[in-house]
Amino acid sequence: MKQKYIPLEKQSKRKQKERHATQRRDWGNISPITKKVESGKLYNRKKSKQRWHDYDRSLDFLFSSQ
Repeated sequence: MKQKYIPLEKQSKRKQKERHATQRRDWGNISPITKKVESGKLYNRKKSKQRWHDYDRSLDFLFSSQ
C-alpha cells in the first residue's frame, strides 16, 4: 500500500525536525567563515613591531659570533 502524503506543516515537530535533518548538508573541507584579505597599504602596529623584532635578532647573530 502506498503511504499517504502529509504536508510538512501538518506533520509533528519531531517529523519536521527529522525531515530538515535529512535535507541539511555538511560543509566538507570548506570553512563557512567569511575571510577577507587585508590591504597591504593599511598600517598595522603588530606588523611594524614584528619587523623591528626580527631586525634586532639578526643584529644579535652578527655580534654574538665573536
